[in-house]
Amino acid sequence: MKNWAKGVLAGVVMAITMIPATAFQFPDVPTNHWAASQIDILSDQGVIVGYPDGTFKPDDNVTRAEFASMAIKALGQEHTKVAQPVNFTDITPDYWAYDAIQKALFFDLISSDTSSIFRPDDNVSRAEATTVSVNALTTQEISPAKAIEVLSKYSDINSIPKDFLIPAGKSEILNMIVVAPGNTKPALEPTRPATRAEVAAILYNMREQAKLNPNAKLAEAMRKKTGEGYVIEGATVQGSVGTIPAGAVFPVKLTKYISTQSSTAGDVYIGVAPQNYTTKDKYILIYKDSNFKGQLLDVRSGKWFVRNGVMVLENSLLTTNNDQITEFKATGELSKDRNWFMKFVRATLKGEKLDASPTDVVYMRLLKPVRIDLTNGWVYED
Repeated sequence: MKNWAKGVLAGVVMAITMIPATAFQFPDVPTNHWAASQIDILSDQGVIVGYPDGTFKPDDNVTRAEFASMAIKALGQEHTKVAQPVNFTDITPDYWAYDAIQKALFFDLISSDTSSIFRPDDNVSRAEATTVSVNALTTQEISPAKAIEVLSKYSDINSIPKDFLIPAGKSEILNMIVVAPGNTKPALEPTRPATRAEVAAILYNMREQAKLNPNAKLAEAMRKKTGEGYVIEGATVQGSVGTIPAGAVFPVKLTKYISTQSSTAGDVYIGVAPQNYTTKDKYILIYKDSNFKGQLLDVRSGKWFVRNGVMVLENSLLTTNNDQITEFKATGELSKDRNWFMKFVRATLKGEKLDASPTDVVYMRLLKPVRIDLTNGWVYED
């Protein structure tokens, strides 16, 4: 009987785990929706989001600002810095999507026209969304005649705007054109506002192609950065993500004087990375001069005939080269290198007094694993 019950339970568990996640993601996106898979994957990764009521509204439209933000997230470039922004008369630096729009311009996904107007609240058209997806790629040049040839299956081929002809042709060659199923003869409908479902499919196609053939600027941004530095033992790399394991040891250069005779537990200390921290293959995990912050956890002064001094540091925060402030739990204990005679004297008579001057290095031990995007130094906050 017990074995029978276990069998039934196992069957129930298996049935539950085999139900696609999409079935639970959004109530208005059933598993048989034509874009359910793309919507599910991109929403899981935070590229697209639903509404507060839990729905996705796949047939709603998307603004140009929203699409720029989604495109940058789909390409993993939301943490990129843009040094020279483009000025528009209809968006200001405090606009919610200002940074994403600037990044979309920087990566040549979109271009600014002579009017200096972006129209952030206008709906993005199917032509605009498709053009952005092609602009993210390095593609083979084609002629207008070739574009017309590959697009001949679409019912509205003769009414395609001239500036969309080449992007549409390239998109068709790469099998990236998104047309909802159901029409006997599909249409491009370039001027129609793209729906949220269509946008999800377009962004998914763009991202997959960009993994293979990104444009020049994206290729540089998506490249794992390398350099010389302090090798973190046990650090691993999977794809573009590096992991520093718990227990890894790394040097921190102090920026102010601390001592067992004058400092007290709870005092704040600041340190910096004296060099890049790298994997054995020279991928940069933490950049030189990244900032560490923590407190003195345990401070006991050295006393004659009583004890050696004790100083334990507890690190809590890291400020990266991206100005990201993130948790970075580690501990380290201050110690001094002595010859055998001085070790005997300190241990039996005088008691060790510990101090560290600015520029001195303390070796810290990481308490929790840390995952880092090797393309831009961003620390994943799990």
